[in-house]
Amino acid sequence: MKLLLSSITPSLSLLSLSLSLLSGLPQSTAFTLPTTPLSHLANNIQSLKSNYPSRERISKPSSPSPPPSPSCLYSSATEELTPGIEAIDAMNGDIEPLLASLREQEYFRLYSVDMLGSCEYMPQELFECYSETCEIYPIDDEDVPEEIAESDMAEHSFDLDGWARWDMPSEDYYDITQFPEEFTGYDGSDIWNFIHKRIAFGHDDNDEMDKVKDNLTDEYGYNDDNWKADFNKALSGLHSCISAQIVRGIQKKIDNDEGFDDDCQWTDPQVEFDRRLGEGGETPEALENLYFGYMLLLSAVNIAKPRLLLLCDDSNSKIDNEASDALKRILSSPLLEDETIGVASKKLHDHAVKDEESVNNLWQARLRTREMFRIMNCVQCNKCRLHGKIGAMGLSTAFQVLLGRSGEGGDVKRVHRVELAALVTTLSKFSTAVAFCNQMKQ
Repeated sequence: MKLLLSSITPSLSLLSLSLSLLSGLPQSTAFTLPTTPLSHLANNIQSLKSNYPSRERISKPSSPSPPPSPSCLYSSATEELTPGIEAIDAMNGDIEPLLASLREQEYFRLYSVDMLGSCEYMPQELFECYSETCEIYPIDDEDVPEEIAESDMAEHSFDLDGWARWDMPSEDYYDITQFPEEFTGYDGSDIWNFIHKRIAFGHDDNDEMDKVKDNLTDEYGYNDDNWKADFNKALSGLHSCISAQIVRGIQKKIDNDEGFDDDCQWTDPQVEFDRRLGEGGETPEALENLYFGYMLLLSAVNIAKPRLLLLCDDSNSKIDNEASDALKRILSSPLLEDETIGVASKKLHDHAVKDEESVNNLWQARLRTREMFRIMNCVQCNKCRLHGKIGAMGLSTAFQVLLGRSGEGGDVKRVHRVELAALVTTLSKFSTAVAFCNQMKQ
């Protein structure tokens, strides 16, 4: 299998996209992940891109504007989220490096991912990402801990109505420390178009799709009094996290004196930050939604604390002593227990259980998180697909822990290794994104 994968990697590159590269269109514009099965590449028809026209890029000066004062940094944030945002800004610097160190551990860095999955959502043009930054390769069999491989295989099951459905484990494992998220130049705007217009809540009738506004529909705006609005806000937060990864990758290329491809349209980090994440950009709520998603993840990790502490058990430790110390420090951070952080999860919970209809309709959210994971098979950049699936699984696991089936929360004991690893890894992604956004603000 590894021989096959390495021999067709140039083609595989088309199939993936690390959410970290998904980008181009504003969050308000839907996101469609392109991915075509190898057996059907020859039959691919024209890209749906013509059906999802790109918005004109907003021109912004490349030089940063004067640093805003804290009081106006998040002027668009709803009043109830502002204290939590301020708490994150005050304490995120303490846990961000600790979370980054956890991603060095085998438990959190190894994932068996299907890189040959077919795109089942749209016809696609044959597209190759020729950049080396798109390529990924599975690690050698002997480098996969037997305990992880056996656990993943034993835990994998088919849940018809689960929050997520990870790929069937195989002998092919990928190491995210070997292939970290970075700027590849891949345009995942079609994927985001699909997510925002077809997976996020808005219209129940797909025939009404042309009537969807540039932002979300009036029915489920980001701050409406409905759990579907909270769901949309969290999806937007994941988009913001990926957008921050993209801009950070652009800045790193500049810092390392690396050149851009001649046809690359995104080369100025400040312009891209303002366009993608700024309050005057294409999605004014982008930063607020990033913080909202981060709050949900923090609350989910706090609930999963007993399960995570088992990884540090000396009698059956899954991580080394240094990582165990880092994990304990993260789980003891005041940020996880802060009531202002819990506002987001409480809002989601209260909306989900406010009446019988809301509870009975939670299956619609579970359906959407499963589809959000599957749409990553349409990503045509291998590295992007890998990180996209991890991010989608991490957010889905947060919903699973916070809501469960009834809105009252799920059983943390039933969370699988890959789900727990994705939850912590995604928390780290959000933490790093928030830290980077604060740097750009200043």
